[in-house]
Amino acid sequence: MTFSDGGNFEGGRVRRHGGGRAVAGGGGLIGIIALAIYLFTGQDMSGLVDGGQQGGQSAPTGVVEECTVEQANTDPLCRFSATVQSLDAFWGATVPAGTSFVAPTANEFTGGISTGCGQASSSTGPFYCPPDQGIYLDVSFFEVLQQQFGAQGGPLAEMYIYAHEYGHHIQNLTGVFDAADRSGGGAESDSVRIELQADCYAGMWAGDAATREDPDRPGVTFLEPPTAGELAQALDAAASVGDDHIQQQSGGGVDPDTWTHGSSEQRQKWFTIGYEQGSLAACDTFAATDL
Repeated sequence: MTFSDGGNFEGGRVRRHGGGRAVAGGGGLIGIIALAIYLFTGQDMSGLVDGGQQGGQSAPTGVVEECTVEQANTDPLCRFSATVQSLDAFWGATVPAGTSFVAPTANEFTGGISTGCGQASSSTGPFYCPPDQGIYLDVSFFEVLQQQFGAQGGPLAEMYIYAHEYGHHIQNLTGVFDAADRSGGGAESDSVRIELQADCYAGMWAGDAATREDPDRPGVTFLEPPTAGELAQALDAAASVGDDHIQQQSGGGVDPDTWTHGSSEQRQKWFTIGYEQGSLAACDTFAATDL
């Protein structure tokens, strides 16, 4: 999926954080444990960080500057910035009535970083932190996705990851996170339903971006219509992070009772539902009897 020609993408949307061990707001093993507990159960343990103080966000060392369309189509950092701007425009117009839209922060880092959920490292992978409403990732994750999990890679595969994490922000704004029980796992668990809904939201964005005008580039849509091959990249990325695929890659048996994100088939299914049906109602995984 490529960005449409015409004008540039403004800078400043994505914050960059320097490499090395982050220290703001505490860190170390306790911070990493606090983050892991939050991401998998929803229980906020950030009070453990730094002797009882809330985990804070590391100060950014810079931002992604203005990018040309060509850069957005070739450079991972510019692609991240341009995609987030597209997601801002989409969700600003799509959140349910009565929900106040606030865009998440977007943070790219290497090494380590302190967040409102605790300390994170590059090995954590992309994640969304509800307490500080931030999306975090190290763009080198996409190399790991290809090398360790067998993903094809490609621009739309990367955009799918961004859109999935942004979907968690929408769930935070709409109260889905607070209402769900994220304390357990299993193929039908709330934890899986949350992840599949975020996949569906990513599909909604992908189906819309080729028709939505960029407000900063009048008359120009954010993206060109995706090809069948590009959609296959996104579906392949969804499959590569399925619980069953990851369990197989790790050499263990497939155990649906331990799933927290959904199978490869489920993740592809719900991305496709969002892409084809394009509605919040269609993405209501909590009402679905067949995941």
